[in-house]
Amino acid sequence: MIRISIPYLITIFFSVLLLVVGHNYAISGGISSIHNTKNEIVRAKVIRIVEEITPEYDELMGSMMPGKKIIFDALVTNGEKKGDVLKAEQNFSSLSKNRLKEVKAGDSVLLINNFITWNFEGYLRVNWLLILGILFVLCLLVFGGRKGFNTVLSLVLTCISVFAIFVPAILSGKNIYLMSILVCIYNIVTTPLIIMGYNKKSFSSIAGCMAGVMLSGLIAIIMDRLMSLTGINEHSRYLVSLPGDINLNLNAIIFSGIIIGAMGAVMDVSSSLASALWEVKEKAKNITFKELFKSGINIGKDIMGTMADTLILAYIGSSLTAVLLLSMISQSLLGLFNSELIAVEILQALAGSFGILFAMPLTALFCSIIYFRSKQS
Repeated sequence: MIRISIPYLITIFFSVLLLVVGHNYAISGGISSIHNTKNEIVRAKVIRIVEEITPEYDELMGSMMPGKKIIFDALVTNGEKKGDVLKAEQNFSSLSKNRLKEVKAGDSVLLINNFITWNFEGYLRVNWLLILGILFVLCLLVFGGRKGFNTVLSLVLTCISVFAIFVPAILSGKNIYLMSILVCIYNIVTTPLIIMGYNKKSFSSIAGCMAGVMLSGLIAIIMDRLMSLTGINEHSRYLVSLPGDINLNLNAIIFSGIIIGAMGAVMDVSSSLASALWEVKEKAKNITFKELFKSGINIGKDIMGTMADTLILAYIGSSLTAVLLLSMISQSLLGLFNSELIAVEILQALAGSFGILFAMPLTALFCSIIYFRSKQS
């Protein structure tokens, strides 16, 4: 029989309560949006291909290149039009002709109403992501048991804190620096408490993670001034050019990206180290304060090396397309690394790595102090 402790239930209760309060605060004052309700989007399944039209020429951007149009019937699978059969078009330009897959019967697609006709908006990818996510959750539950369930729960709460509080807060004009700090504090505190419980391991992990993320944030603020960052890239340029009354602080968004990205890696290091040192302390009853701290340093060195690589490779991988483009148009390596997009990615990786570097000895120190305060956890 699974026993659920009172502190565990209290943690869940206050975690959910904080999310509700935070969401209400985030959306207070209204959220900026450019959503156009006139352009209706529906899910549909392609029934049949009606016609394929290949014009002799498609004058795209003044060029004379072949284009193509596919007309098809699709059955709407959601919304008020569910069950209706719509005639839609999939249009190919000279740029997309060899890159976009042609629709065929049985495909699940999104259709958008462009006033005159229904047009192909894209293939429905959400279902496959949902299936993959369910498989991931099942694997966590099978291999992790109760810990796996707590991991899933903390992951859900983390996602809610980002998408239901942090993002709406930005769109409603709240202070981005403050909201990013509050979201980080929320996750740093609740995640270890939910996964590891109310014990010395979780408290040590929280203390070490707080210290590492604070350092990453401090580096982000200092380097933002020294490097004269503007926060302007292809994504932010599009954001600031959108109609509406939203006024984004792009430098604050850089700061948020750095500390939120660093938080995950630093939390991983501090939690792993706190758990490992607790096992060392439990198995070696006669170990001294100095020996436990030294063991933490040695364990942390191995963790630190792989996590620093993980951070750098993750940031490079997430912006690989931009890196390739800038590599092609840059006249030199100096120009490539001096571009703000690449400079910010490197700054994120280095600030996170600094957080890991200093979280390791600090977590080891906190563990040694907290674990030796009494003989009981």
